[in-house]
Amino acid sequence: MKVKSILSNVQLVIADLEVHLNGELRSSPTLCALIPATEGTQEQVIPLNTPDGRPIFMNLENAIRPVDA
Repeated sequence: MKVKSILSNVQLVIADLEVHLNGELRSSPTLCALIPATEGTQEQVIPLNTPDGRPIFMNLENAIRPVDA
């Protein structure tokens, strides 16, 4: 295994995410990577675990655009 690059602008955060699971709307604190907005892109939140707590690899295709509070 080798380090290809380090993403220095990414923050680890705990986000309260809502998901539809087995026909129910549930929410749970989820470990996420927060990628800040850059020129031409929006801020993205990428979950690092499943709703039931199992870890997953960071995948940019799983990115969620946060809703402004």
